[in-house]
Order: sequence, then C-alpha cells, then structure tokens
Amino acid sequence: MNNSKNQRDSDIQKKIDHEIRMRDGACKLLAACSQKDQALEAAKSLQTCSTRIMAYMSELQRMKEAQVMQKVTRRSSDAGPMDDRLPCKGKVAISDLRIPLMWKDTEYFKNKGELHRCAVFCLLQLGGEIFDTDMVIVDRTLTDICFDNTIVFNEASPGFELRVELYSCCSEDDYSAGSTPRKLASKLSSSLGRSSGKKLRATMEPGPCSPVSNGGASPLLLPVPSVPGPKYHLLAHTTLSLSHIQDSFRTHDLTISGNEECSYWLPLYGSMCCRLAAQPHCMTQQMTSGCLKVKQLGGDPQSWTEVYAVLKGTSLFCHHRQEDVEANVEPAFTIAINKETRIRASEKDPQSKVQNIRISNQYGGEEVTHTLTTDSREDTHRWMEAFWQHFYDMSQWKQCCDDLMKIELPSPRKPAPVTPKQGSLYHEMAPLATPSCEGLLLQDNAVSAEIRALLSSYYNDSY
Repeated sequence: MNNSKNQRDSDIQKKIDHEIRMRDGACKLLAACSQKDQALEAAKSLQTCSTRIMAYMSELQRMKEAQVMQKVTRRSSDAGPMDDRLPCKGKVAISDLRIPLMWKDTEYFKNKGELHRCAVFCLLQLGGEIFDTDMVIVDRTLTDICFDNTIVFNEASPGFELRVELYSCCSEDDYSAGSTPRKLASKLSSSLGRSSGKKLRATMEPGPCSPVSNGGASPLLLPVPSVPGPKYHLLAHTTLSLSHIQDSFRTHDLTISGNEECSYWLPLYGSMCCRLAAQPHCMTQQMTSGCLKVKQLGGDPQSWTEVYAVLKGTSLFCHHRQEDVEANVEPAFTIAINKETRIRASEKDPQSKVQNIRISNQYGGEEVTHTLTTDSREDTHRWMEAFWQHFYDMSQWKQCCDDLMKIELPSPRKPAPVTPKQGSLYHEMAPLATPSCEGLLLQDNAVSAEIRALLSSYYNDSY
C-alpha cells in the first residue's frame, strides 16, 4: 500500500516538474515571438501550464492530507467500522461548446464602431485532468463562440465537479516581446535597427509582475520571470456536476468576470450551451463473469441451463460458452439488471447445500423470476457481492445508468514535426511536445529564421 502511495506521489511530482519545464519554455517562446498570433498561442500555453501546475499541487496536497487522516483513524481506539465500498469511475465528455454573444444593434447589424477583437479559449478541469480548447478569434461578426473540441475525462467519480473557464485577451492591444535576458535583448534590438531596438530593449527590462498571476501561483514555489506581452484574463466560468448530465444539448448559467471597461471584455449573454455525457465503467466494462446454472420460475425443476454469464450495463448476458463472449457472439438470452430489479439469496438447496440467487423483474405488470445457482458457496458470495456493487454504482451515477450514453471520441492530434536538434530553444523543446500540451510548440514557420538563428546563437554562447 505504501509503495502504491509513494508511486502516486512520484507520478504527480513528475507531472509538476514536466509542466514547470513546459511553462518556462512557453515564457521563452513568448519572449521570442515577433507576430501577434504567435504570442497569443504562447500566452495561451503559459496559462494552461500554470493552471496544470496549481491543480497537480492541490492534488498532491489532498493526497498528503488523506494519508494523515488515514493514520489518525487507524490509531483511534473508538473508531467504528467504516464502509469501504466506493462507486466505480467513469468517462465524462463535454462537446459542442457554444457561448452566445449579445452585441449591440449598432455593432452587429449596422457594423459601426471600433472592431473589437479578442482571442479566447476554454480551460476545462476535472480533478487532476486539465484540457484546453483551440483558440478562437472573436469579433462582432460572430453571434456565438464555438469550440469544436470533444474533451473526455477518463477518471471521473459520480461526485465530480467539472470547472469550465473562458479566458479572453484583446488581440488589438499593443504589446512587445517578452522578458528575454539582456544579452539576447541586445542582439535582437541591434538586428531591428536603432529606433525599434531602443523600444524593444526598454520593454525587456525585468518587472515585478508574474505571467501566472491569474493562476494564483506561489512565487516561492513557482518563480517565473516577467514576460511582457499578451495576457489572458478569466472572462467567465461555471461548474458542472452529475445533475447537469443529460444525453442532449443543454444550456448552463455562466458567472461573468470583468466589465465593459476591461480590454478583454466580450458581451456574453451569461449562458453556455454544450452536450455533457457520461459512461460509468459499470455500463461499459465487464463487472464480473463466470459459469452459472439458470432456470426460470415455473419451469421444470430439473430444467437448468448451463451458461457463461457476464454482468455488464443493465443486463446479465448469458452465453452458451465462454468462447462466444470472446468472439462477440450474440448471447443466448439476457436477464435485466437495473434499478428496479430485485435480487435475493434463497434458502439453501437441501441437496447441494448451496444458496440460490433469485432475480426478479417486472414486465408489463407481471413479475418474472430467474433462479441462478453456482458450483460453490464462494462463487455464490462472489456473484452476490458483484450485484450489490453494481446496484451501488447505479445508485451513485443515477441517470447515467438508465441507458448507455454515446461519446464521440476526439480525433487524435497530429504529432509535432520531428526536427534535428540544433541547439536553439525552438529545436531543444521539440522532444517535450505531448498531446496534452497542445499549442506550446509552434510550427516550423511560426518563428522567423532570424529569431531562430538569434536564439540558437544565444543558447550556444550561454552553454
């Protein structure tokens, strides 16, 4: 048990270390960006990495507190028996995310006034899993902010809280390159000429602000150099839970931050539309399986049917042979297992000394009962325990266990192009790219050849 806890601690610490490296890389990329769209993507990656770091630190803290509480409970002499039954985990998917906008008539219909344009994206967090959507440029020509991403959280419990945060950054704001070391700043400014170089050098002086101020990171644990440039601000957020899950497109309320005086402001209606679906493991995975003898109540007392049964979803699938399960052959028959099903252990059979299991369901006002028997008392206990756990899972996941909801899995993201290591920051960061850190690496043409050469020269001189 201790080894398992230590392994989980170590895994989370590795995630934190990885995100810190990615965050530092995002700072350097932001400092090197010469174009607006590059800087907006780099700033988005910086915000995402910072949020992940804080989430992993919180998860590590919760694990430490849980370990302490467990030790205290064990030492307590008056601690009563504890129910250690836990509900199964499951997948939670959010898709078709739409946020309607409420432009003034003069802005949208008459196309008057300044064209206010913002870059926006969503961060979605459930426990220790954090994902980001693509960045979308929004102006008055759009009536809705649309994110086409399908995001799936794989380790949700029925008590989950899915936090959705909408971040915005005014893409029209003037900004300069980030906080680059003076040596690199001097090279960059020299190459840009006297006038432009003077302005660039002035903006690269270190400052007190932190690029992760939105995430509330501790400066002691997360020292980050000042990075002037575009910064995203939290524009709106909401938290979704099990009660919001319905196998359809629904509207949810948003809490809006900021006001019309903020440069990142967008006129939101105050609502968000999406499809939120869940697939508990009890609905998609085999919860238990094994050989059984089955007969229907009212039939011949000797007419037992030998089957290989699989408990999954809302059915007990009864196959003639175990090989039929592996070959995906249709079951010989099924027995309903749902919230209305009643299961009980009957009296011991006088001949076999083994308890039977009776499963009763209502069909059109008529009760139909199936009797199951196993080869041993241990098997009967195993099946009964599996049924109780199954009913407990269903009671916790509620409407998610009425029918299997459909989840469209997101298409795999294209891997970043592999380039030979050349010593520059751009190439040095290529091996760090992972699907969970989309947006950190820019494509090969995103950073100009001049910037790449200067970065390469700078890091070769430094090391």
